[in-house]
This record gives sequence, C-alpha cells and structure tokens, in this order.
Amino acid sequence: MTNTTKTPTPVPDTIERVLVLPHAVERVWAAITDPHELAGWFGDTAEVDLRPGGAALFTWGGRDRSAAVVEVVDPPRRFAFWWTAGVGEAVGPENRTLVEFTLEPVDGGTRLRLVESGFAALAHGLDQHRDNTEGWATELGHLEAYLRADVSA
Repeated sequence: MTNTTKTPTPVPDTIERVLVLPHAVERVWAAITDPHELAGWFGDTAEVDLRPGGAALFTWGGRDRSAAVVEVVDPPRRFAFWWTAGVGEAVGPENRTLVEFTLEPVDGGTRLRLVESGFAALAHGLDQHRDNTEGWATELGHLEAYLRADVSA
C-alpha cells in the first residue's frame, strides 16, 4: 500500500534582494521614502507619514491599494514598514509582512538591501511569497530605471 499523503511545501519566510546603485545614500534614501519619488517607481501613487507609527498607502493601476504602517525611520540608513498581504485590507498581525530597506555607502554608490519577512505566518504565505518575489524583481528594476533617468535628466 502506497502512502499518497502529500507533505506540505514549507513557506519561505523571507525575500532578500541586494542592489548596488551608482548613487549617493542620500539620493537613494529620498527615492525610497519621499512619497512623490516613490510614486515615480513604486506603483502609481504613494502616501507616507514618515515617522514610526505613521500610515502609508501605495496604489497600482488606480485601484489596487496596499495599506502600510511605518515601523523604522533611521535616515539615511534604514526604513521599514509593515504592509498588508491582501490588497484593500487594513494592516493587522494576521495579514502583514515587514519590508526593510537598509542603505550602506560603498565605493561608487549605495548598497541597498531589501528584506521582506513574515510570509510563514500568513494563511496564503506561499502564494504571497511567490507574488511578492516577482513584484520586488519588477519594482526594484523600476527603481534602478527611475534613478538612472534622474541622473540623465
């Protein structure tokens, strides 16, 4: 007799990406924290109350909205926020992940490290991890293009 019980796929808890950008730390800090600049590469609009506990809201396509709550503001080194796993939901302990940007000056620019964590605790963590992995690849590509266009302007 063969056991056909499937072992559940473990949910990876984090996404991590590292970019080295040919821009000063202060320039990258502005691009990841200023609402006007965020709207230039991260979705269509952004609202950010840049203080711990401050509210943030990101929109894509005019209808997809993700709420967030700022966790850490340590200029120009670290910015972190909790955001919802589900579009249009309020941020709560059962449906959120933590997004952390860490900036470090390096020769010729800035090392940006992005870590998003908390997927293992989500009801649909595996799907959310997959979606956000793809999303960050796209969005960080947009950040690179945004900063590159800024330099050439």
